[in-house]
Amino acid sequence: MSIKLSPLNENQLKALEQLSEGLEKEQAIWLNGYFQGLTGAKLNGHAPQASNGESIPTAVEQIPLTILYGTHTGRCENLAKKLCELASGKGIDCKIHPMDDYKPRQLKDEKNLFVIVSTHGEGEPPEMAEEFHEFIMGKRLPKLNGLNYSVLALGDKSYKLFCQTGIDIDNALKKAGAAELYPIVKCDVDFEDNAESWTNAVIDKLASTLPAQTQSSASLKQQVESKTYTKKNPFKATVIDKTRITGRDSDKEVFHLEISLEDSGITYEPGDSLGIITENPPQLVNQIIEKLGVDKSELVETKEGQVPFEEALKHHVEISLLTRDVIQKYADKTQTEGVAKILEDDQLLDEYLYGYDVLDLLTEFPFEFTASAFIELLRPLPARLYSISSSQAAVEDEVHITVSRVNYNNKGRERVGACSSFLADRIEVDDELLIYIDKNPNFRLPLNGTPIIMVGAGTGIAPYRAFLQERETNNQKGNSWLFFGDRRFNSDFLYQLEWQKLLKKGYLEKIHLAFSRDQDEKIYVQHKLKENQEELFKWIEKGANFYLCGDMKYMAKDVQQTLLEIIQAQGGLTPEKAKEYFKKLKKEKRFQADVY
Repeated sequence: MSIKLSPLNENQLKALEQLSEGLEKEQAIWLNGYFQGLTGAKLNGHAPQASNGESIPTAVEQIPLTILYGTHTGRCENLAKKLCELASGKGIDCKIHPMDDYKPRQLKDEKNLFVIVSTHGEGEPPEMAEEFHEFIMGKRLPKLNGLNYSVLALGDKSYKLFCQTGIDIDNALKKAGAAELYPIVKCDVDFEDNAESWTNAVIDKLASTLPAQTQSSASLKQQVESKTYTKKNPFKATVIDKTRITGRDSDKEVFHLEISLEDSGITYEPGDSLGIITENPPQLVNQIIEKLGVDKSELVETKEGQVPFEEALKHHVEISLLTRDVIQKYADKTQTEGVAKILEDDQLLDEYLYGYDVLDLLTEFPFEFTASAFIELLRPLPARLYSISSSQAAVEDEVHITVSRVNYNNKGRERVGACSSFLADRIEVDDELLIYIDKNPNFRLPLNGTPIIMVGAGTGIAPYRAFLQERETNNQKGNSWLFFGDRRFNSDFLYQLEWQKLLKKGYLEKIHLAFSRDQDEKIYVQHKLKENQEELFKWIEKGANFYLCGDMKYMAKDVQQTLLEIIQAQGGLTPEKAKEYFKKLKKEKRFQADVY
């Protein structure tokens, strides 16, 4: 092309030539759609922006759409971005906002709203959604008669209040007069298929008034994603080391596993988790088959197609945990009064949700199920997530995890965790695991050497090993303070030699330990926080990030309450002002939690 005949200057032409070189057909189609959309945007005097500030392809005729997400692990954010990419390819003017960066009073000005939100713990909104949830559930929510909306709710059926945050938001919008464009979809931990169906349905609904638009951008994105490893497409990795890291006298079995990523191209960051496709405990599988008295080779239907009943129990359905949904299905199928009473009694329901399995239902409330009818009661077996305990900058083509074998006795029968017993009892060096990386953008190490306060109990120490490996690799010394708790110093001080070396080299500046069973009066990490509250608050005032990793039900709540009390006491604040201070830490991402 002659420069004289082109409206582009010389630099623009060179850039265009570089961009065009080596383009594949799908990429060229996408660029064509992009520039057509850009022309329309320029004629209207603006170019729409994505949440990361990059331009999004648009069409001359546009439908406005706002997407709000509230997430704890980053899954809702990823789904929101995929939704916006698909919407943009359909001629929809899409804007994405995290809930903590959106003014809820703007709802009255919106035309179309899609909400993607998770539920954290027992029906609680994730931290970034707390203020939005409080507003939408309160009396200040305006009338929203001109709003079309739909909600995608993520949750976990092993908790009693499944998807409660999404349900709350859906009910509140409906009550305010908004029109439901598509019914709420509630997703269990195995959320991908339902989320994809909802995404396609809501975009088709919204775009139905527009002419068909090119979807090449979405197809190009899917083409790239098909090459990555996910829960649906896991990587077959080899275990290269496995070591028990608790002492012989410990009443806990904790293992350190090192897994090869060679030839996978997989990358991860400190704070991410490793997803593992697990198997159910063989003993429990055999006990269920025996209790039902069915043929283990009988074919049953699963999400992966027809398989023998025994294989379905081993690989495809959840049997070591109960969910409210499973108990409800059992009650509906059997019409048993005793099962109905479990659902009516919150305390009894909690007992069954924490510590019982499907064999308990079969034993206590017998019923003659066919193999197929029994499988229909159960949810798909979800992958298990473990906080990564290594930095890829330090270990390269490896990923490390820290696994505590779950085992306990209930009603005279030994119970074990599905994945922890799989890894502890049946996986050895040179065996293969199906794995993928579960990104967690909300639990990240600051890049600039910002001071960090790390609080963890038991295997909650795992991500901090990754944090300090990363800092050692980058030669970032000091500005790190670890609070670690477990049962006994002699047998349960996980990675003890590594922490001592890091202290000696100066990469770990301070460490405080709490071993609860080494004295008559139990001492936990929150007690060590209180003992050091004056200096701790100084670190926070100087800009330190506070990290919390461990058990959600007890330890995490106690630590957060203690931190709130320290802020109030050391800051000389009222309880209300201390809560505002704590909320600000969360909003600034200076308080980050990875709890389970």
